[in-house]
Amino acid sequence: MKFWSIVLLTINSIIGTGIFLSPGAVAKLVGDKAATIYLAAAVFAAVLAVTFAAASKYVVKSGAAYAYSKAAFGDEVGSYVGITRVVSASIAWGVMATGVVKTTLSIFGQDSSNVKNVTIGFITLMFVLLIINLIGTKLLTLISNISTIGKIGALGITIIAGIFILVFSDGANLQGLTLLKDAEGNNLIPEFTTSVFVTALVGAFYAFTGFESVASGSADMEKPEKNLPRAIPLAIAIIAAIYFGIVFVSMYIDPVAMVTSKDPVVLASVFKNQLLQKIIVMGALMSMFGINVAASFHTPRVFEAMAKEKQVPDFFAKRTKSGLPLTSFILTAIIAVVIPLAFNYNMAGIIIISSISRFIQFIVVPVAVIVFFYGKSKEEILNTNKNFIIDVIIPIIALLLTILLLVKFNWAQQFSTKLDDGTVTVNLKAVVSMVIGYLILPIVLRIYMRTKK
Repeated sequence: MKFWSIVLLTINSIIGTGIFLSPGAVAKLVGDKAATIYLAAAVFAAVLAVTFAAASKYVVKSGAAYAYSKAAFGDEVGSYVGITRVVSASIAWGVMATGVVKTTLSIFGQDSSNVKNVTIGFITLMFVLLIINLIGTKLLTLISNISTIGKIGALGITIIAGIFILVFSDGANLQGLTLLKDAEGNNLIPEFTTSVFVTALVGAFYAFTGFESVASGSADMEKPEKNLPRAIPLAIAIIAAIYFGIVFVSMYIDPVAMVTSKDPVVLASVFKNQLLQKIIVMGALMSMFGINVAASFHTPRVFEAMAKEKQVPDFFAKRTKSGLPLTSFILTAIIAVVIPLAFNYNMAGIIIISSISRFIQFIVVPVAVIVFFYGKSKEEILNTNKNFIIDVIIPIIALLLTILLLVKFNWAQQFSTKLDDGTVTVNLKAVVSMVIGYLILPIVLRIYMRTKK
C-alpha cells in the first residue's frame, strides 16, 4: 500500500458516524464556536495519530494499542490496555449502533427517544450483524463499499447545498443563540469556560476517532516509518476541512436547529427542503450501518488477539467456518448494548464517554513509543529508522494534551442525570458500568493470568 492509498484508507476509517451525530451536542455547548472546536479536535487527533503511526514502526502484531503496550511494558500493562480497549471499542460500536437504530426509528415515524423501542431495535441490529458476519467477508466488503459512497455523497451534498443557500440568502443570525433558554429559563448555551471547552473538544474528537486502527496494518504498507507519519496527518487535515465546512455552513444556515434539534442526524434538521433532508438522512443511515458492519468485524478481533496471546481463555479465539470469533463477538456485542443502555441512549453522553474511554490508550502508547526509541522495551521489537521528533517530542506533546484534557474534563457532570424536577442525581448505572469495564474486568483478567501461570 503506497502513500496515497494510506491517505484514502485513513479518510475512510475516520469518516463514519461522528460528523452526523456529534455537531448538535458540540453546538449546544459552545454555540457559534462549534466549527473552531472541530479544528482544535483535529489538531489533537493529528498529534495522537502520528504517535500511533510511530508505534507501528516498532510493532506490527495485530491489536494496535494492546500490542504496543504489551511489547513495551509486558503482560500486566498489556492485558489492562487490551481489556480496556475491548471495552472502549465496544462502547464506540454501541454509539454507532445507537445512531443507526435511532435514525431508522425516526425514518419509520417511531419514537426514537423511547428506551424500549431503541433496545428492541438494538438487539435486532446485533442479530442482523451476527448473520452478516456468519455469511462472510464478501458481504462485509460489499456493505463497506456502499456505505462509503453513501457517506461521501451525503457530506458532499450537505456542503454544496449549504454554500448555495448561503450565497443566495442573508444567512442566520448567530446572535440568536444567546436568546435560547432551557426549561428553567437559564441560557441554553452555557458560559464558555475551560471545562465547557474540554467537554466540547472531547465530543468533537469522537468524529476523528478511527485513526488509532489505521497503523495496525503497517506490515502491508510501503515504508510505513516514512509514509504513515505523513499520510495520517494529511488525511486528518482533509477531514478537518470537510468537517469545518459542514459545521460552518450548518451554523450559518440555521444555528437554532443545530442546537435545539432532537433528531439523531442533526445536519438534516438544518435544511428546510424535504428532499435534501431525506438525502442526508439516508446517506447518514448508509454510512452508520456500514460502519456498524465494520465495527462488528474489528471489535471482536481485539479480544481474539488477547486470546491468541494466552491472556484470556482460548475459546475466545475459536472461529466459525466463515472466520468469525463467535464467543468474542457475543461478549463485545453485550458490552456494546449495556453501556448505551446505562446512559439511557443519550447520544451526547455516550459520544463523550466513547471518546474519553479511549484515553487510557492515549496515555500508554505515547510512553511506549518513547520506550521503543530508547530500546527499553520488555519484548523484542523491529529494528527501524528512529526519529527523535516523531518518536519522542510528538509523543510527549500527545501525552501532555491527553493528561490536560483528563484533568479539565467535567467528570461529575458526565456521570450525573438531571431529573424532570430539575434536581441532579448520580447515574448509578453509568458509574457501575464503567467500574466493571475499567476495574473489575481487568482484575478478573489478572487473576486468570496468574492462575494460568
